[in-house]
Amino acid sequence: MPTTVREFRSGDAPLTMVTAYDAPTAAACETAGVDAVLVGDSMGNAALGYDSTIPVTVAEVASRTAAVARATDETLVIADMPFLSFGVSEAESIENAGRMMKEANAHAVKLESGPHTVELTERLAAVGIPVMAHLGLTPQKVNQLGYARQGTSEEAASEIADLATAHADAGAFALVLEHVPANLAAQVTEAIDIPTIGIGAGPDCDGQVLVVNDVLGLSDRLPPFAEAFGDVKSEMDSALSAYVEAVETGAFPAEKHSHVEADLDDLY
Repeated sequence: MPTTVREFRSGDAPLTMVTAYDAPTAAACETAGVDAVLVGDSMGNAALGYDSTIPVTVAEVASRTAAVARATDETLVIADMPFLSFGVSEAESIENAGRMMKEANAHAVKLESGPHTVELTERLAAVGIPVMAHLGLTPQKVNQLGYARQGTSEEAASEIADLATAHADAGAFALVLEHVPANLAAQVTEAIDIPTIGIGAGPDCDGQVLVVNDVLGLSDRLPPFAEAFGDVKSEMDSALSAYVEAVETGAFPAEKHSHVEADLDDLY
């Protein structure tokens, strides 16, 4: 598994990345051999009970990134920069991104990218903050774009392709392509010299990323480009129901779960 962004390159097998937001899940990702954990602002929907990623704060991302970093030794840890934590002013953007590395021990940050982040990517890379760019569907723009597939017209596809090149030239070490046509993603992957990580972008990217809730089968609804590789929700429902029944019927705690101290028999 890559321990630096320089090692985050596609080899014989495609790269794997999973979003995760806590220590136990991150540890499981590392055990499974996942190359990178993205502490995504998707935590807003997946873990924090928000309706979108918009309310997620820098403090929330930093706290959960630190938890993921504490639970992993070899996995690359990437902190997602939440809405308005970058792009307002260069100084504030650098400070917020630097916090993810200095306080939360992230190896890199991810920016939902556009024309406004090319210079910022170059500046962050120059001061030692590795940047993963993100093009296509960018959920922080949900109020403008919704969740529709991006890059479907020639003009829109050309813009994504140009921005991909611009961010690679600016020093980004990798690029997420989300919910774009597979043939567009294939052309971008061929054109730039940094790894592309697809999510709903077809099989020709250098790697793939999914939200951990989708992978585990915890989501109520899957995006059209995701797949559940387990049914953890059913297991949770079963275990919790069994616990409630055991407590209510007196089966738990049993004798083996308790300790009796003889000298305390005559306390009252």
